[in-house]
Amino acid sequence: MIRFEGVTLRYPAAAQPAVRAVGFEAARGALTAVVGPNGSGKSTIVRALIGRLTPEQGRLTIDGDRITTLRRRDVARRIAVVPQREEPAFPISVRDFIALGRYPHVGAWTPPSDADAEAVAHAAARAGVEDFLARRTDELSGGEWQRVRIARALAQGGAALVLDEPTAFLDIAHEMGVFELLGALAHEGRAVLLVSHQLNLVARFASHIVLLHRGAVAAAGTPEEVMTDRATLERVYEWPLLVRRDAVGGAPEIVPLRERGTR
Repeated sequence: MIRFEGVTLRYPAAAQPAVRAVGFEAARGALTAVVGPNGSGKSTIVRALIGRLTPEQGRLTIDGDRITTLRRRDVARRIAVVPQREEPAFPISVRDFIALGRYPHVGAWTPPSDADAEAVAHAAARAGVEDFLARRTDELSGGEWQRVRIARALAQGGAALVLDEPTAFLDIAHEMGVFELLGALAHEGRAVLLVSHQLNLVARFASHIVLLHRGAVAAAGTPEEVMTDRATLERVYEWPLLVRRDAVGGAPEIVPLRERGTR
């Protein structure tokens, strides 16, 4: 579905690329997680998908079509993206904000149809924000705002969903709810590409993990393959770690040790 093939990305006027020769695939029916420390290139990958950066080298494709050959509206019909940061220019109702997700399908001057209204209602229900629909976006807490942004992406539709740190500001219950939702969407056949710092939750929900380090792929594979390689994890995160098993589901679990050199 979404494929990076030897992709190199560089910010304007930057001496060095932010991402170098990165390759991986986010397939339909799977939750693919991109993880790594701050500055490793995770959000840069998302910026390429929303057209903020053009690959300097390599191929970035959606269903085999180079993203640079597609109109932005066509990309938006295939992929819904929840970026890490955004603020509306002025406050609007939550219902209207979620309805912005329908723009790639109906255009600026086309009145919303019953199908559009149904898509908004369904997205709000799945994201758990039905009670917020009459409120304004500037009346939301940080966690509520995150969930409303996810609802907009769900209303947008498409075969793929890309999210950059979607559980920031969320408490434990809502964080788990988002991961459960993303797992369900992948099970239903969507390609879900998730950028996250939540290694232990990623290990429980993802089918494939891409570990970035200084703009390059340090490891890739199943959670079992990536999350049990303590030497690589310690090199990438530059901190001593303990690798153990989640007591409930048996997934790999990372525990940062309190002091450097402590085992």
